[in-house]
Amino acid sequence: MNIPLRTNWNLLASYTASQRARVTLLAVLLFSGITLQLLNPQIVRFFIDTATSGGALASLITAALLYLGGIVLQQSMLIGANYVGEDLGWRVTNQLRIDLIEHCLQLDLTFHNARTPGEMIERIDGDVTALANFFSQLVILVLGNLLLLIGILCLLFIENVWIGLTVGIFTLGLFAALARQRNLAVPHWEAAREASANLFGYLEERLGGTEAIRSSGAVAYVLRGFYTRTRDLWHASRRAWLMVNVMMNTTWFLTALGNTAAFIVSASLFQDGSLTIGTIYLVFSYLNMLTQPVQSITNKLDDLQRASASIVRIQELRQARSTIHDIAPDVEGNQLPVGALAVEFRNVSFAYQTAAVLRQISFTIQPGTVLGLLGRTGSGKTTISRLLLRLYEPSEGVILFGGQPIDQLRLADLRRRVGIVTQNVQLFHATLRDILTLFNRTIPDQLILNVLHDLDLWEWYTARPHGLDSILEADSLSAGEAQLLAFARVFLRDPDLVILDEASSRLDPATEQRIERAVEKLLQNRTAIIIAHRLETVRRADTILILDRGTIVEYGPREELACNQASQFSRLLKAGLKEAAL
Repeated sequence: MNIPLRTNWNLLASYTASQRARVTLLAVLLFSGITLQLLNPQIVRFFIDTATSGGALASLITAALLYLGGIVLQQSMLIGANYVGEDLGWRVTNQLRIDLIEHCLQLDLTFHNARTPGEMIERIDGDVTALANFFSQLVILVLGNLLLLIGILCLLFIENVWIGLTVGIFTLGLFAALARQRNLAVPHWEAAREASANLFGYLEERLGGTEAIRSSGAVAYVLRGFYTRTRDLWHASRRAWLMVNVMMNTTWFLTALGNTAAFIVSASLFQDGSLTIGTIYLVFSYLNMLTQPVQSITNKLDDLQRASASIVRIQELRQARSTIHDIAPDVEGNQLPVGALAVEFRNVSFAYQTAAVLRQISFTIQPGTVLGLLGRTGSGKTTISRLLLRLYEPSEGVILFGGQPIDQLRLADLRRRVGIVTQNVQLFHATLRDILTLFNRTIPDQLILNVLHDLDLWEWYTARPHGLDSILEADSLSAGEAQLLAFARVFLRDPDLVILDEASSRLDPATEQRIERAVEKLLQNRTAIIIAHRLETVRRADTILILDRGTIVEYGPREELACNQASQFSRLLKAGLKEAAL
């Protein structure tokens, strides 16, 4: 796989542009350390030649002090470079994580339904973590080691042309071999990252279903699946490391050949008297030092291959586009009227992939009225609410909200005017205030307290040790308490359209009675859609709509349908009364 360097460079440049001061400081520290690294062997050569020729003691002491000072300063530069590099890497990768999370949150449900949360965690965190060295030190270290290599070759040429020529030829051959192997491990690292994402996705799903797995005796099956995915990750990682070892061994072999040739040339020149003992030490110091940049560059090429594999996957994620398009910031969207809003579906159809869910649905909800939406599981009731919130786009037809096509409204404006309570309540590890406001700090505490009082949650609230600052765990709440908190969220949003999607299905009769008064207040002067299985839930509806397999089988005023002995709603009511009597 050939990964264009421009792809890597563009990503690097875009995310380090805001960190120019740290990048500059890192470059200064690294290049200063390289300069000292080249200077120290010169000091040692002077010390050796001065000592062997009977030079002054003061000169030897000065050289020794300069050498020790250079070593201390070089190590200080190295420590500083490591600190700045780590800081830079974390800052840049954290920004990339934030951008990826924001991008994924803007994608529609079709994208998220095709991927597990565990896979997304691995893509956003695991792949980005693999880029830490790439963003912080990779390019500068490669460039620095190239400069060190060039400096060593130039100094060797200055000392002796034959030694410089010998080492230079082998160095060129070495880098020619490395250039051919630059992308050797990329597809294997990409496969390893994919296998890691599959493993984490599998673990996330199975750990979330621990209770069902253990109660159904499926532990062995799950462990076998874990073993299979772990084995796939091991095989993919092993292949990647084998390719890395091919590159590393090539480097060591060619470096050994170059050192052997330089040793033969240096020994011959020493016997001829062309080189002094100090110069011989200098040459072999530089030869040993030459191994460092070569090995460092080889290691960084391995990092580059890992980074390239992660960049491919990150770019795939960044290039994913939502099928739902918001209005551009510079385009003025349609404005919604104030107050309760009308809802209208005109010949709306929708399909998940190839499975049709809704077929030519048409109905109207007048402002301030309540629609009771009934139907069997899978009839398309919840899909209607998702289409209203533009979590999906209809395959055909038009949806009007407040008289405006919803695709001509800004998503933020649309979703600000719609509140929804579902049977599955998403809670976070956060304070009670943040759970209720969904981290909106503009909502005053007094309003939150008033809502808790209206929902008959005051006694429950006063039992919290730190009031609104109490940390709540999702598993510390009963299903009924979680549902009540979801109602509180809608109260705080004060929407003009309320959707209750099986909102009381998890409540016991006593708890359901507690929120009846609150729901009555919530629906005042608002348009509402109540999605339910149980008939008593829709007793306050003005209009009834019954779905079956994605089509409307009955639609009309609730009172008329209830009095019409031939209507399906009337038959459902009679069946419900008989069941209650039993």
